Amino acid sequence: MRVVLPVVALALLAAPTFAQTSPPTTNTPPAAAAKPHTEHHRETMDERFAKANTTHDGHLTLAQAKAGYPTVARHFTEIDTAKAGYVTEDQIRAWEKAEREKRHEERQQAATTQGKG
Repeated sequence: MRVVLPVVALALLAAPTFAQTSPPTTNTPPAAAAKPHTEHHRETMDERFAKANTTHDGHLTLAQAKAGYPTVARHFTEIDTAKAGYVTEDQIRAWEKAEREKRHEERQQAATTQGKG
């Protein structure tokens, strides 16, 4: 009985410490914790054009392209086939289509060349 009483008393004293466990803490700031995780949205060509076309006239100048549509700015002279000093959405689409077709042709040529060797 002498041994049982201290063991029971020790068990009763230790029980509340197990019952009061707190949830694990994180070092996440409250603002970041409240913000839901969202996937990165890749802008469409229409969205990029609209954002860059600050005058909303359907014509994208080189200055506007440099500020909001870097791909068009890099290839501006290729896209501006009329040499009007601006490009339209249709011209950008036509250029992108031609570039895709050119890349496709190059891949086909490379595959054909590798197959012969």
